[in-house]
Amino acid sequence: MSDALQALAEAGVSIWLDDLSRERLDSGSLAKLVTDSHVTGVTTNPTIFASALSKGSAYDQQVKELAADGKTTAEAVRAITTTDVRNACDVFADLYTKTGGVDGRVSIEVEPGLAHDTEGTVQQAKELASTVDRPNALVKIPATLEGLPAIAAATAEGISVNVTLIFGLDRYKGVMDAYFSGLEQAAEKGVDLSGIQSVASFFVSRVDTEYDKRLDAIGSEEAKALRSKAALANARLAYAAYLEAFSSDRWKALEAKGANVQRPLWASTGVKDPNLPDTLYVTELVVANTVNTMPEKTMNAVADHGVIEGDKVTGAAADAQAVMDRLAALGISYADVIETLEKEGVEKFDKSWGELVETVDTALKAASAS
Repeated sequence: MSDALQALAEAGVSIWLDDLSRERLDSGSLAKLVTDSHVTGVTTNPTIFASALSKGSAYDQQVKELAADGKTTAEAVRAITTTDVRNACDVFADLYTKTGGVDGRVSIEVEPGLAHDTEGTVQQAKELASTVDRPNALVKIPATLEGLPAIAAATAEGISVNVTLIFGLDRYKGVMDAYFSGLEQAAEKGVDLSGIQSVASFFVSRVDTEYDKRLDAIGSEEAKALRSKAALANARLAYAAYLEAFSSDRWKALEAKGANVQRPLWASTGVKDPNLPDTLYVTELVVANTVNTMPEKTMNAVADHGVIEGDKVTGAAADAQAVMDRLAALGISYADVIETLEKEGVEKFDKSWGELVETVDTALKAASAS
């Protein structure tokens, strides 16, 4: 086990892998990461599944069986993705038990096409939870405006939710409010709150990508000085919002009924700018009781040369706000940046879902013809 990854875990950061494939499961690669690299969970998304399905032959046998059974493309996609998630949940079963349900978690996402369909999202969240049928599964629901009531409704049903595609502070506050509402509704129904876990996936690197594009267009010395500072500032302000929400009287009342904190999860932590340190969004967002979900490339970089210097987030809100104020003074609209990122995020996942469906459809037809 890398000293840096161990130090990260000891600092209270749960290390989750942002990747899943049948090959990774069958080869024992995932299990090895659990034992050797302190990995305590896995996240998935349509892009990851589309990539996994397009490579190798690990899915061939299941595709043949699905074709022989006359399954539709949609049914095949559901069967393939839920099988991977179910098997990954089994890999993490002991860790899930050992951590009291906090870690050992595997996420599966509702279809991106439902991002603006509240009822459709809730229905599919129920179906995914039922199909995977593992207590350590998390259902990913996007933090769109239509997603907020779906988060509350799914939580009220006792479903553990990974809220994804959070970019802005106001929306994050809405996410936490939705979680609280869901827990309150669950308590009224007599649902055991202690069995519900949730994480809120706050996206990091894409914020810098969008801000830096706008800063480069401005081109002034002040703009250059602010490059690659927005994402960390935004995340640190999100953590301050988290501390405020989870110290409120409303939260304390839920906690007294057995509710679990919705942990902040740093997502999109792979560095996209080659001029930046490739461990930036890991080493600079160390703070206890959070999750950092990273691609294996980023995890390996942290293991190789990451330096963990302790908490870099608590108490950083004032400096973070100063950064955001300087960005606003240059005429960059925070609201517009966030709106752009959310729209792009949904579109990217929707495109990847289409690629996944197309890949499975082609494989089914090939299997039927053979």
